[in-house]
Amino acid sequence: MSHRSLAAVLTALAVAVLAPAVAAAQSEVPRTAWGAPDIGGVWDFRSITPMERPDDLSDKAFLTEEEAARLEQETADRNAELLNRERRDTTAGGSVDRGENGAPGFYNNFWLDRGETTVGTRRTSLIVDPPNGKIPAMTTAAAARAAALAAEREGVLTHAPTPGGWVEDLGSNGLQLRCITGFNAGPPMTPGGYNNNVQIFQTEHSVALLNEMNHNVRVVPLDGRDRPGIRQWTGESRGHWDGDTLVVETVDFHRETSFSQGRTDRHLTLTERFTRVSQDTLMYEATIDDPTVWTTQWTYEIPMQFNDQPLYEYACHEGNYGLYNILAGARAEEAAAAAEQASK
Repeated sequence: MSHRSLAAVLTALAVAVLAPAVAAAQSEVPRTAWGAPDIGGVWDFRSITPMERPDDLSDKAFLTEEEAARLEQETADRNAELLNRERRDTTAGGSVDRGENGAPGFYNNFWLDRGETTVGTRRTSLIVDPPNGKIPAMTTAAAARAAALAAEREGVLTHAPTPGGWVEDLGSNGLQLRCITGFNAGPPMTPGGYNNNVQIFQTEHSVALLNEMNHNVRVVPLDGRDRPGIRQWTGESRGHWDGDTLVVETVDFHRETSFSQGRTDRHLTLTERFTRVSQDTLMYEATIDDPTVWTTQWTYEIPMQFNDQPLYEYACHEGNYGLYNILAGARAEEAAAAAEQASK
């Protein structure tokens, strides 16, 4: 028998062996009464996998099982160390996000819930395109805006307003600070410090995405209706099925979202794909196309895990004392700086 004939026989045998397995895997995905894949339920998108590939892994797209296990153990050990070490009091004016030795700021680590596992694919980054796992370069104009803002905010804490800011600017995390959007809800969705869940409600003609963070809801029509052209904080979404994948395309954003620290703008076109690949996994893929911010579009994916727990209340109130105190503190700091300057 020739090598070519042998290869053909082996290929046929492989197909015969794998076909039942593939069919079985597909049959495991539940479907709705109208035949579409059932993507309803609560889905958990926690992960310690970073958005971008670390520089020391520049040529490595995937971790080995041993490397992933070691990273997960280091995360568990770090959480245990933060939980059990002696109490440390914070001081007024310190950072809400960063404390001593890498610890959280005003929040005890107990309240954070970033997860302790890498994504199931063991990728070294959530980004899958570009292949180097890095966010593309910013446009010249966007880079200039970012540099100007960084200079303006030099020495200003993350959640503090830019000097003089109030209505248009409450800092780099202004939308979440004002309870307009949650920091992991975007859109698109990204793993964050806590409340990394989304509940999906599904009918034949629409899908609703309810994020646990701030309880943002996006209703996505599937019936092909026109967009009204009204700009919103979370844009205007329309969806359709591409085989067994739900594709959601969103445009008409009001301005930035909480994604990528507000770098996107009203020109963002967001394409999200939801594919239920097993009973317990919903693959979420997001493609970001904002030509005024990045030189090319880019894509990341998260294998979301089914969560048998309900969503829990996330209470965020723009009118609480936190907002008043943040603004009062900012004005006091500005007055003190002005007085110091005048005394020179």
